[in-house]
Order: sequence, then C-alpha cells, then structure tokens
Amino acid sequence: MELFIFARFHARPGCEAAVEAALREVLAPTRGEPGCLGIHLFRSVRDARLFHVHSRWRDEAAFDIHGEQPHTLRFVERVEPLIEHALDITRSAMIG
Repeated sequence: MELFIFARFHARPGCEAAVEAALREVLAPTRGEPGCLGIHLFRSVRDARLFHVHSRWRDEAAFDIHGEQPHTLRFVERVEPLIEHALDITRSAMIG
C-alpha cells in the first residue's frame, strides 16, 4: 500500500536558512531512492520558520529503508538542533 509522509519542521529563531539548506540538501538523494515516488518541500507564507515535507513512498518498508540511509541520518542529526520540537513525521494512507 502506498504511503504518504507529512513532516513538519518549525525552525528556532534565526535558524530558518539552516533548516531550509538541510531540507534542500536531502532532497536529491531522497528522490533517487527506488522506493520514493515523489517528494516536495514547502515553506509557510505566514510563518517563515515553518517548513513541511510531503513525500510518497511505494510502501512502508520503502520509507523504513529511507530512514536508515546515510543521507537521512545526516539530515536528522543536522536538523534536530535547529528545530523547536521533536521530529514530527506522520505516516498516512490516502482515504479519498
């Protein structure tokens, strides 16, 4: 079953550029993963510190493999100290 991921990143004050850079850096290697069907980055127009990632995966196993990739592990290590909260990632199935 296809898996949809919604991830939220709210940057600490002054860390917006670093969060955006980390997101942009992980984009290409993630798109190159066999199980990734698509990934897009978004920045809120009302809160410049708020970013979202929407991605589609072949299935949950493909996303689990993504979580073990060196580029993903580097991204998490880099972004965690730049955001105001614990990682906020929602695994979802389309219902309509």
